[in-house]
Amino acid sequence: MKFTLEERPSDSPFVERVWRAYSGPTGTFLSQAKSCWQIVVTRHEGQTLLTVRGPETEATPMDVQWTEGEFVGIDFQLGTFLPHLPPGQVMNLRDANLPEATSTSFWLCGSAWSYPNYDNADTFVNRLVRSELLVRDPIVEAVLHGLPHQMSPRSVQYRFVQATGLSYRTIQQIERARQAAALLEQGWSIPDVVYQAGYFDQPHLTHALQRFLGETPAQIARSSQPE
Repeated sequence: MKFTLEERPSDSPFVERVWRAYSGPTGTFLSQAKSCWQIVVTRHEGQTLLTVRGPETEATPMDVQWTEGEFVGIDFQLGTFLPHLPPGQVMNLRDANLPEATSTSFWLCGSAWSYPNYDNADTFVNRLVRSELLVRDPIVEAVLHGLPHQMSPRSVQYRFVQATGLSYRTIQQIERARQAAALLEQGWSIPDVVYQAGYFDQPHLTHALQRFLGETPAQIARSSQPE
């Protein structure tokens, strides 16, 4: 299954990126591990659906049983979450589809909200923040950026799980695998990637990439080479 993907940065400190994609005919694609959560708006055959998707801790093949679809996604920064629907509640494909209010809106916490699109996603997020439906844990942000804080390791771990659905260690493992894949796509050799990304050896790298991304280092390297 093929996707045409476009993305842009966001002006909101709560958002990592905004993207949109168009899918081809029915087929299989690989949903790779990710540490962030998303809001995804799907448009297919005149129907619109808003889904809250949580983080994923392993790569999972998925079948899409339709023809063509359009998707708009908002990927949120780590530590940003919906208190009434935290990432841990919707992680590993336990997606939450929010009920439709009208053909152009959905229900969220008792109010009808217009579906966001690629251009107004930042405005949509700002409304969520002003309504206190979207919040951010400053401790998660401090730890990720190496800033000082006064909390114990146990308390930090609790805050990470509450705000992200994941432990700090799991986040590090996923992000390291993604960093390694990016280096392979740039043409780095596998031994150099092992060293640069901090893996023990090549089998350690291979195991991590297969678990989180569903591909071996050689497969990732080959896929980035021009045909």
